[in-house]
Amino acid sequence: MDTNEVHHSHCLEMTMEVHQVLPPPHKTTLHKLKTRLKETFFPDDPLRQFKGQPLKTKLILAAQYLFPILQWGPKYTFSLFKSDLVAGLTIASLAIPQGISYAKLANLPPIVGLYSSFVPPLVYAVLGSSRDLAVGPVSIASLVLGSMLRQEVSPTADPVLFLQLAFTSTFFAGLFQASLGILRLGFIIDFLSKAILIGFMAGAAIIVSLQQLKSLLGITHFTNQMGLIPVMTSVFNNIHEWSWQTILMGICFLVLLLLARHVSIKKPKLFWVSAGAPLLCVIISTLLVFAIKGQNHGISVIGKLQQGINPPSWNMLRFHGSHLGLVMKTGLITGILSLTEGIAVGRTFAALKNYKVDGNKEMMAIGFMNVVGSSTSCYVTTGAFSRSAVNNNAGAKTAVSNVVMSVTVMVTLLFLMPLFQYTPNVVLGAIIVTAVIGLIDLPAAYNIWKIDKFDFLVMLSAFMGVLFISVQGGLALAVGLSTFKILMQITRPKTVMLGKIPGTDIYRNLHQYKEAVRVPGFLILSIEAPINFANITYLNERTLRWVEEEEDNIKEQSSLRFLILEMSAVSAIDTSGISLFKELKTNLEKKGVELVLVNPLAEVIEKLKKVDEATDFMHADSLFLTVGEAVASLSSTMKGQSPTFLGGAHTVV
Repeated sequence: MDTNEVHHSHCLEMTMEVHQVLPPPHKTTLHKLKTRLKETFFPDDPLRQFKGQPLKTKLILAAQYLFPILQWGPKYTFSLFKSDLVAGLTIASLAIPQGISYAKLANLPPIVGLYSSFVPPLVYAVLGSSRDLAVGPVSIASLVLGSMLRQEVSPTADPVLFLQLAFTSTFFAGLFQASLGILRLGFIIDFLSKAILIGFMAGAAIIVSLQQLKSLLGITHFTNQMGLIPVMTSVFNNIHEWSWQTILMGICFLVLLLLARHVSIKKPKLFWVSAGAPLLCVIISTLLVFAIKGQNHGISVIGKLQQGINPPSWNMLRFHGSHLGLVMKTGLITGILSLTEGIAVGRTFAALKNYKVDGNKEMMAIGFMNVVGSSTSCYVTTGAFSRSAVNNNAGAKTAVSNVVMSVTVMVTLLFLMPLFQYTPNVVLGAIIVTAVIGLIDLPAAYNIWKIDKFDFLVMLSAFMGVLFISVQGGLALAVGLSTFKILMQITRPKTVMLGKIPGTDIYRNLHQYKEAVRVPGFLILSIEAPINFANITYLNERTLRWVEEEEDNIKEQSSLRFLILEMSAVSAIDTSGISLFKELKTNLEKKGVELVLVNPLAEVIEKLKKVDEATDFMHADSLFLTVGEAVASLSSTMKGQSPTFLGGAHTVV
């Protein structure tokens, strides 16, 4: 007996089991809908903790869920308070100059910035779930709010209306944020990808810094536009207004602030250097201007500030009139931006300290914080990265550090406001420039370039859009590009050709694994995306092209007999997707090629079975669990060996 006969005899003795493709257990439509809604809106299953608990415990847990302060408050100790006291006083020293500076950035009275550092932190301390988040105004939201409202209303010509629109925008921002949390729609903010945020923040940081040239150079007449070209044109067209005293003071304090920031970056234990530097600069510059009567020498000062804590502002909210669309749009954009920053900062520090931050709770906390703030003379606030970093480094243990900061700001509002009368605007400009420089993340941009060129293009479009179009224009352009990328991935799903790795039963991408080889008579394709109405035309045309190319390439003595579609990555399919298989099967039969499906997942096989009951278009011997089993079984059929069926499973002899 020769070698071939021995091998053939051995094959006849060997039995290989081919596993059946089974549909999932039957579930009612209502059960499926319930499961889908739960996975969409409640992936964290917040109701899990209530299962099996008595009514009293459920009520306590519900109160703790809504008001996290009830969870950690009863366990609060004096040693924790000592840490929070130091952290609170430290961030207050940063919050006071930043509050005044960011309010000016938003074209609002400086006092509004301090108001926004008093009430919102108290609300967050009760509702927030982060221990490290330090609440207050932030540069990006301030810039966007000011620039969007200024397009229709002048803050100098009509300051009362501008203030009303700012408070109303804050109300809509809070309403939108809280709604996202209550309805558990937080995935909406995920459309602002990391690439978009890096590009947007870098562009905004440059725009913010350029806007400060008005204060740093002492220019009186400055453009109201935000773009790079109008700002630089305004700077050089008004050279005659430049004040050498202001420029000298600006350079000195800018160097001091940047030096303090550099020291704290190099030695994190010296965090207090950069945290206290802004307040120190404010004190020194104020004393200097007062001593030399700088306001008489071309150095502009803040002027007299209103004294006292937040007056109510609910009577200033405008829900009617021609500006309603503007405030809703401004609230939506500033709400998304501030929410994204707040949640990102909260999650960052939670990961560092190994505790969990509930994203939906944070949305509700930030949202209610802004709704309350809009009624108490505050504008949009969130968790600021620079302030939260200082809070974390200063040893904050709980949200009480926000309360300490708030009380410190209250004392300032009540008793210390006259001291800021001679504070020069140039110092506030220097503080803003130093704060926003940290938003330009070059290493992250380089990393995106190395990993994904399209993401880099999205980042660049956000950056350039902010610089040359507008703040919201750059954001819209980047979101549009990202959405286009997602649509391309949906409408043009990836399909790859698989080959067998010699000596194994493993099939992999021919382009990725060079050792993989094609199996004669088979075209094996892997579809790596859900199949739906948006991509069936592409998949049909692309698959038939694969078939035609394969038929052109194969040798004359062999022919293409089977098209195997590996469907492990096809997680979902709709009715249009089912029609794709029907159409493919019909087109392939005309070419003498049989369609075979491998490892269709639960939803796919369930829908295929339901259609099959009516039309009988997919037979049991066209469905396999693995590519290896499909090739082995169908190869024996090609050689004239018919498979037998034992106990519901294919058995190839």
